[in-house]
Amino acid sequence: MLLFLAMCFVGVAIAGACAYVIFWPLSLVHLRDRHPEVRARLGEGAILKPAVMWWLLAGGYRETGDPGFTGLATPARVALSTVIAGLAGAGILSLWSVVL
Repeated sequence: MLLFLAMCFVGVAIAGACAYVIFWPLSLVHLRDRHPEVRARLGEGAILKPAVMWWLLAGGYRETGDPGFTGLATPARVALSTVIAGLAGAGILSLWSVVL
């Protein structure tokens, strides 16, 4: 039963990854078009850079004050949090199943 629940958490992480892949590139395109200084600070390959992901998780995107950008970045933040929580839950349940 624990491994089944762990696989359910993996499914939740996959759903979060799909949402992240949809919303974060849209957010970066919005940055490119309307806030080039912020986009330049994030650099190339910002989709999977750990520093940029941490910036997103910490809510650094709110500094722009652009409701269009925060409207795209907030779902990306929730999706990234879902990926992390889903993988953490799967890992914990997998380890728990080994111990039991």
